[in-house]
Amino acid sequence: MSRSTPSRPYHHGDLRTALLQSADRTLREKGAGALSLRELARDTGVSHAAPGRHFKDKQALLDALALDGYDRLNRALAAAADHPGHTFEQRMTALARAYLGFAVENPELLELMFARKHDPDTSAPFAEAVDQSFGSLTRTIADAQDRGEIVQGDPERITMVAAASLHGLAALIASCALDADEALAGLDAHVHLLLHGLTPR
Repeated sequence: MSRSTPSRPYHHGDLRTALLQSADRTLREKGAGALSLRELARDTGVSHAAPGRHFKDKQALLDALALDGYDRLNRALAAAADHPGHTFEQRMTALARAYLGFAVENPELLELMFARKHDPDTSAPFAEAVDQSFGSLTRTIADAQDRGEIVQGDPERITMVAAASLHGLAALIASCALDADEALAGLDAHVHLLLHGLTPR
């Protein structure tokens, strides 16, 4: 007579982190459609019920992955912006490189971060995370305005133009319309064109 296999014991000091790491690997290798709490439990070595202590359903898992992505992106942007002695163009190029580098390394995650479907309960954390992402750009632009390095105007509107340009590059790379190495190699010229425009000088 066969006996049922006992569930494996809980052995993680931080199960939530372990589940998110496993989910991130699955997202990279197979896409969001392949994610399931049962598979994550199997991959992580815990009972099928264990992930439910942290994520009520798959959407909650996807939201947690996206918020974790914003946390990683925001740390990268904050580090890139922390160069007060650099010119505005140098600081903007560093921010652009941090954003595009994250996008190239995490295309599936970036798509998930910008997905429109999120649990209503997570709307406030998402709004805060997005504001923080744009904040690095906005503060850099406002500081440059204070220094007289760029024209005056609503720094948030200028931020939107810059962010749209960078995200457009990321989208072109994700769709294979643009080679990632080529985009990164030409990023200095891209930022220069963004800042100086097409008007003859």
